[in-house]
Parts: sequence; structure tokens; C-alpha cells
Amino acid sequence: MINLHITNETSRLRTVVLGTANTNGPAPKLEDAYDPKSVEHIKAGTYPKEEDMIKEMETVLEVFKKYDVKVYRPEEIKDYNQVFARDIAFVIEDKFIRANILPDRDQEIEALQYVMDQISPEKIVKFPESAHIEGGDVMPWGDHIFVGTYRGEDYPEYVTARTNMEAVQCLQDLFPNKTVKSFNLRKSNIVAQDNALHLDCCFQPIGKDKCIIHREGFLEEEEYEWLVNFFGKENCFHITKEEMYYMNSNVFSISEKVIISEKNFIRLNTWLRSQGFTVEEVPYAEISKQEGLLRCSTMPLIRD
Repeated sequence: MINLHITNETSRLRTVVLGTANTNGPAPKLEDAYDPKSVEHIKAGTYPKEEDMIKEMETVLEVFKKYDVKVYRPEEIKDYNQVFARDIAFVIEDKFIRANILPDRDQEIEALQYVMDQISPEKIVKFPESAHIEGGDVMPWGDHIFVGTYRGEDYPEYVTARTNMEAVQCLQDLFPNKTVKSFNLRKSNIVAQDNALHLDCCFQPIGKDKCIIHREGFLEEEEYEWLVNFFGKENCFHITKEEMYYMNSNVFSISEKVIISEKNFIRLNTWLRSQGFTVEEVPYAEISKQEGLLRCSTMPLIRD
């Protein structure tokens, strides 16, 4: 049995699901793309190749081996994108919450059935169909759960709006002793630099009391200010619009001291080291072309 345990983003990682690119298949058609960044690369002929993404994910697997982390991979579905394990489910405390994601991606969770079979059935939660949620929008942080959402009345028009307020309420009902704090994110179906696809595309806690944050990812100034005050201005590393575009906030913590980061994030990685972090640099630039990075492709099951 897998005894789930996740209370924050940075405690020592013991067990994780890492997505796979092994049978990703050819580049999708334009009309099948889910986000503006993928569209950009399909049009330019620079959409990532399967073999390049496989190599990138193998480097992350090697880091996990180095730190003695148990890794599960999805069962492979031919010609199907299974890179972003975080979208399809997430763990808070001892609950495995199945996401309600885009209908076209329903098969992804089926590829993890062998993992779910090792979890007590009463610990597996599925919200009502109308409660849309994806793991990239959800961050447990001690007594808090931070959730990215989009509150606009035009929510149905955005393929990039993945978590709604009904799901935020479901989380609050499931964890009544926690403060569920939602953040209204900037969405764009057409301009990747103006789109915070998930909360982890513009914000992520690291270490014990620090965070990476992009101001313009938030539609409400006071919600952005709340986060800065929560962590303390001196503990916030602000990233630029371009850095957000390249997914600088989407790193992944193995512990409070060790962070996996993309090797091209020079400014961020230099700052992280100056703050005492060990930075495990990996190449992940090809995967980032699909508007996701390290946090998006991992789903922690157990942290200390």
C-alpha cells in the first residue's frame, strides 16, 4: 500500500509520479492544442520531438535516483501526451484527488490505475464534474492551500482556464481546518506571455519561507500583495514576463534545501544558490514549449 502524505511543497520527497514522453507521438494539429505556447511552436515548426523530451525526462529520473526517491511512471498509451502528471491528480494530506480536466485528456488517469490500486479506495476523491480543477493550480502549504482560478464570467471561453470557484469550494469542504486561498489568474488563449495557465506558472513556494512570483500573472493586485506579505518581500524572487514565459516559477523541490531547475534559468539559479539552496540543473527547454515544466511533470505522493 502507498500511505499518502503531502502537507506542503518542499518537505523531503520520498515517492513521486513522473510523467512520460515515451509514446508522445507526432506534434498535434493546431486545433488540438490546449494552450497558446504549444500553438506558437506548432506554427513555427519547433514543437518538441518525442526523443528530445524523453532525454530531458530521463535527466530528472536520474536526479530522483540520486536522492533515493521512489518513482512511478504512467503506463504508456500510444501517441498520447502523458508528460504532465501534475494535471491529472494531486495529493493533500492522505487524500488522492482526481482532477476534472479537459475531456480530451481523460485517458491519462487510466494510465495510473496501477498506482491507485495501491491506495485505500476511501482516500481517493473525485469532485463533481462541474468542479473543474487541475493539480498545477493547487499548492498545499501547511495550514493553507493556495489555489489558482479564474473568476471571470467568460470562464467557458478560455481553454486556458482550468480551475473554477466550485472546485475551490470543494477543496474547502474537504479540508475544513485549512485556509483555502484562491488567486484570480491572468488568462489568454492566444498570447503565451499573457497567460498564467496554472498557479505554478506564476508562483511557487520554495524552502521554508520563500517563493518565486510573477506579479502580472495575478489579475487582482491585492491578491498578489497578500502573497508578498505572507512570505515577506525579502523572501520573494520576482520573475519578469519573459522569465514567466520560460516557466522560471515551475521548478520542483526535492527538499527544503534541494531544487531541480532548468539549466538556462541563470538569474534564478544564481539567486537560489545565494540563498543556500542546492540546485540540480537539468535540460527541460523542449518540454517547456508545451507551457509546463518540472512541477507540471511531477506528482508527489509522499513527503516527510
